[in-house]
Amino acid sequence: MSVFGVVRRVRAYGGHFLLLAVLTLVTALLITAVPRIADRLTGQGLREHVAAQPVASRDVLYSTAEEQVRGTSRAVAAPRAGELDTLQQRMPPAVRQSVGERWYAARTGFTRLSGPDLTADKGLIDLSVRTLGGVREAAGLVEGRWPETGVTGDGAVEVALAETVAGPLGLRAGSRLRLSVLGPDRKPLTARKIVLVGVFRPTDQSAGVWDALPSMLRLAAPTGDGEPFLGVGVTADAGFDALAGAGWPVSFAWRYRISPDRITPGRLGELIDGLATLDRTRPAGLILTQGVDIPLRRFAESLAAARTLLAVIAAGLLATLAGLTVLAARLAARRRRAEYVLLRARGGSTGAVLGRGLAESALVLPFAAGAGWLLGGLLPGGGAQLRWVLLAAALATVALPVAALTGQRTSGRADLIGARSTAVRLTIEVSLLGVAVLGAFLLRRRGLTLGGSVDPLLVSVPVLVAIAAALLALRAYPWPLRLLSRAAARARGSVAFLGTARAGRAAATAPLVVVVLAVATAAFCGVVAAGIEAGRDRAASRAVPGDVLVDGERFAPDTTAALAGLPGVRAVAPVLVEPAQRPYADAAGRFGGVGETRVLLVDGATFAEVGRRAGVTVPDVLRAAGDGSAPLPALVSPALAADLADAGLADAAGRRPAWLDVQGNRLPVRVARTVDEFPLADRNTERFAVLPWPALPADAPHPLVPTAFVLAGDGIDAAAVSRVVDEGQRRYQRGGVVTGGERPRQPEVRTWSAVRAELGGSGVNGLLVFGFAIGAAGGAALGLLALAFAVLAGARGRGQVLSRLRTMGLSRRQWRALLLVELTPLVLVSVLTGALVGALLPLLLTPVLGLPAFTGGAAVRVRFEPGLVAGVLGLAVLALGFAVAVEALNNRRMRLGEVLRLGEES
Repeated sequence: MSVFGVVRRVRAYGGHFLLLAVLTLVTALLITAVPRIADRLTGQGLREHVAAQPVASRDVLYSTAEEQVRGTSRAVAAPRAGELDTLQQRMPPAVRQSVGERWYAARTGFTRLSGPDLTADKGLIDLSVRTLGGVREAAGLVEGRWPETGVTGDGAVEVALAETVAGPLGLRAGSRLRLSVLGPDRKPLTARKIVLVGVFRPTDQSAGVWDALPSMLRLAAPTGDGEPFLGVGVTADAGFDALAGAGWPVSFAWRYRISPDRITPGRLGELIDGLATLDRTRPAGLILTQGVDIPLRRFAESLAAARTLLAVIAAGLLATLAGLTVLAARLAARRRRAEYVLLRARGGSTGAVLGRGLAESALVLPFAAGAGWLLGGLLPGGGAQLRWVLLAAALATVALPVAALTGQRTSGRADLIGARSTAVRLTIEVSLLGVAVLGAFLLRRRGLTLGGSVDPLLVSVPVLVAIAAALLALRAYPWPLRLLSRAAARARGSVAFLGTARAGRAAATAPLVVVVLAVATAAFCGVVAAGIEAGRDRAASRAVPGDVLVDGERFAPDTTAALAGLPGVRAVAPVLVEPAQRPYADAAGRFGGVGETRVLLVDGATFAEVGRRAGVTVPDVLRAAGDGSAPLPALVSPALAADLADAGLADAAGRRPAWLDVQGNRLPVRVARTVDEFPLADRNTERFAVLPWPALPADAPHPLVPTAFVLAGDGIDAAAVSRVVDEGQRRYQRGGVVTGGERPRQPEVRTWSAVRAELGGSGVNGLLVFGFAIGAAGGAALGLLALAFAVLAGARGRGQVLSRLRTMGLSRRQWRALLLVELTPLVLVSVLTGALVGALLPLLLTPVLGLPAFTGGAAVRVRFEPGLVAGVLGLAVLALGFAVAVEALNNRRMRLGEVLRLGEES
């Protein structure tokens, strides 16, 4: 067998080898490019996810408790600065290598600041003095100088303050102050003179050096009535040592910022494990504070679920490509069947046939696989492995020889409706069906493995299910066609009868299986993507059941009207939230044996109006009016319903109600309905109760006031809403209802669009979009290509029939109608079966895929949306038009008048 002979045969059948080469190149490109793109998108998502976290969730902080070192004459601040390197070296390697910026701080406790410039109208001021590296590089002086010696000649400690701290206090460079340690009786125990030598302004307020709490850039507001403002100043090491020696309580802190640019997806698990070991390995006497592992664990869970989805999609595409390669090899072998039969008739052995096909394939396909590998390698990222490309190249190379060998063993007609399947084929089909059912059962029972590697069971079950469904459809669809054929035989005309009779012949089994597999992959991507989007919408609506949500403490009653008067506001629903109340057994307050419960009071009518756009439905029981004298109907969580039932409280008839304390009012409650979830009730809250807002008497001792608002409207200004609710909360405080205690927290304003964007715009969302895009587009394109193979598989038989019918007077119009009738069942059964499998696969795999990781924990309800139905029907119409075009083009190329002279096989 000469090389030139092999080259001549490759050139003679260049079309077949070109098709095989393209399929091999696409397969190698998919194997190479998908991991690289996924790695790049994962790294980008990880960096964005970490960078979006609050600074407290990105820092690893070692600190000491406050202690006094009175009477010491040695240096205190400088010696402990060396521990910044020591502590980092003790960290696990993955944590140590992820550290970007780091800071050391020596700080005093907060003590009372006084002076002639601090008048009584400025309130009480407590000051903490720090020595901190990196401050001078991150700020510029507005006036004065930086603390240099730390202590002046008269013993005053030099301090520098931020412009935003010194300005409100009326301090300037040169101001003389006094810092005092107060005793339990609020009298000074010891004092030290302070001189303000400089005022600075940060060059970048977002720099990490300013993130230590309390901030050096602003005065912290008092935590309650009679409490002081808190400020932070900067001094030199000598100034800090002087205060420490004078008896000031001091502490030390070493802060390490995890840099997003130093975290890679490949070492994410190692980094999480390393963070978990920090507390066990921390030095004695130090306090460790870190929350870095929490967002990293959430990202790891999302990444595991995303990689699972991507593996399922990639498995479907690779299986489709493998099927197309087999079909292309069979088509080439069928075209050259006479050549191989002649070779065997002249004494050629099986090895000779295999060797000829292997030599021809080896001349083309390995180079095509190499080209795909090189093209994929041009993309940024990593993770691609050469061994899978080599395996794909080897399988593609042997496909043609094997097809040539097996193609010689087929003879006779196997495409009639009444033809019985061989025992081998029936055994294979039953075995595939059994393996698919068993695999699905084992997968749902075992669940998802988080080992980081590809799960063979997970990626094989969807492919097996699609193949089994295709085989069942092919077994079933000839029977309806037989009935149609009988009905068409009694009708006038021959087109319908001949078309349905030929459509019932199921000879093209393999192409239709590949079509079903490709369409199922595309439909799976569409259904899961729609389910995730709907789940994110529900999660956003649960957090913000309107367009804007205001969450605070207690607001003045007229705040509702003030919000309703803002531009763009269509409706306002007041909400009262009691986060932790224990139901009582009677009005006297006897404990009912039920744990803490989250209580929500809503005005059912207005709440339904504001939540209509967000898709929130309000049961009729919340629209009921009551004055609190009769038991109020309540929506309760299943856990609370079970606890109340065990305690014998809150029966549906209201004979023995449970009592809830809401802002000083004891309200009787009965269980009207059990619900799994409700807006504003966190999914982690096991016990919650939702009550209709009661109409209490006007002279009630404790009028109910809202603690939250839900707004509906268009173009609502969040800043204006924040201003109105802040004033409403202050009006309630000034009304004399609250006369002391802690300062109320600032009201929080959130919009539905912002929450929705947060759910869908970070983390692994880019990886999801990429996976769904290649799955849907690739599945549709490969499905059309497989459909072309299905059409070409029976092209010669159809050409002979059409040629004979044309000689009998069949017109072109009738020929097109016959072609349409014959191909329509073929297209519909393959596309619709694939779409049905793609829609059912998410239902089968939802417990395994971990889809709630993409929706903030909300359950993903897989549904076949109307848009997807329209898409499937559009794909079916496109596929039918494509099939007719392929058949027409093939008939024009074959010249139907010459078909009968090419051979008599039918």
